[in-house]
Amino acid sequence: MRKIVLLIFTVFVSFTLSAQKEQVGTVVKDSLYSKNLENQMGENPKRSISVYLPPNYSSTNKRYPVIYFLHGFLNDDNLINPMKDLLDYALAAQKIKPFILVIPDQKTTYDGSFYSNTGIFGNWEDFTSMDLVSYMDTNYRTLAKKDSRGITGHSMGGYGAIKIAMKHPDIFGAVYAISPGALAIVREYGPNSDSYRQYDQAATIEDLSKTYFGKVILAFARSWSANALNGPFYCDVPFSYEDKTLKVHEAILKKWHANMPFYMVPDYIDNLNKLNAIKLDWGRNAGERFTIQCKMFSQALENVGVEHFSEEYIGTHTSNIYTKEGRIPQQVLPFFDYYLDFD
Repeated sequence: MRKIVLLIFTVFVSFTLSAQKEQVGTVVKDSLYSKNLENQMGENPKRSISVYLPPNYSSTNKRYPVIYFLHGFLNDDNLINPMKDLLDYALAAQKIKPFILVIPDQKTTYDGSFYSNTGIFGNWEDFTSMDLVSYMDTNYRTLAKKDSRGITGHSMGGYGAIKIAMKHPDIFGAVYAISPGALAIVREYGPNSDSYRQYDQAATIEDLSKTYFGKVILAFARSWSANALNGPFYCDVPFSYEDKTLKVHEAILKKWHANMPFYMVPDYIDNLNKLNAIKLDWGRNAGERFTIQCKMFSQALENVGVEHFSEEYIGTHTSNIYTKEGRIPQQVLPFFDYYLDFD
């Protein structure tokens, strides 16, 4: 009798452990070579991609919607590691139905691609919207339709999510930008700060690496106004100084405006209205370059009748995001649960 009870207990424990194990997703480290990223400037066209697969992925033939998560400046696809527990938690807590999430590595030699087509440094927008999506649909069991694709990201990634969704509503159905940057020229992104002086005073990349906003301006310029003839940084900037006099380079400024979502709204109204859902949020204490530009972008959408959600929450640029109580499991994933097609 004891042997029978012990056997039943052993089977029960094994079944319970197995069931618990099945509720945990899997992270796959993959890579993708892209001809769109081939360049002569030292950027690697073979990119790492990290893919989160839901529990039971390997034991079924089910297809899943895909959420494309774009990382921030200075980050890479290893962001999947601290996020995995949040994704497991969100599924277990029924914040979202089973899904696939993918993070592409877009950290460059200048710290971030800004998910933009640069020409000489690689075409990162095309890599993201075309190559990556095609690769996922070919190699993973995705629901290969726009209504089952969402795009999101934090900071530089939030910027990339908005711009790519604006330009490719035929590929992505819904977008959620977490504290997006680079939406407009404000505060440290503008000439009334020290950022362009830092850039002007740098003679080498090493000089720029000692600053933060100098590096940001370099990344903007290589992303939006690359110039193979203008060494040593091989890009142009819209503002410079002669002594203390500000000079505005209008042709370059137009290139920047063509890549910053606030200024892009009038040209993309029809595309924005094709998206099933749009949301952005930002921390109240993130700094004015975030709070001002996010409000400007939301107001610009409202002014032309583009329905969207925008939310200011109590937090900084990085707080209350990558925690169980934070934005990703409590707001971002439930948003996609509601607006993505899971069938």
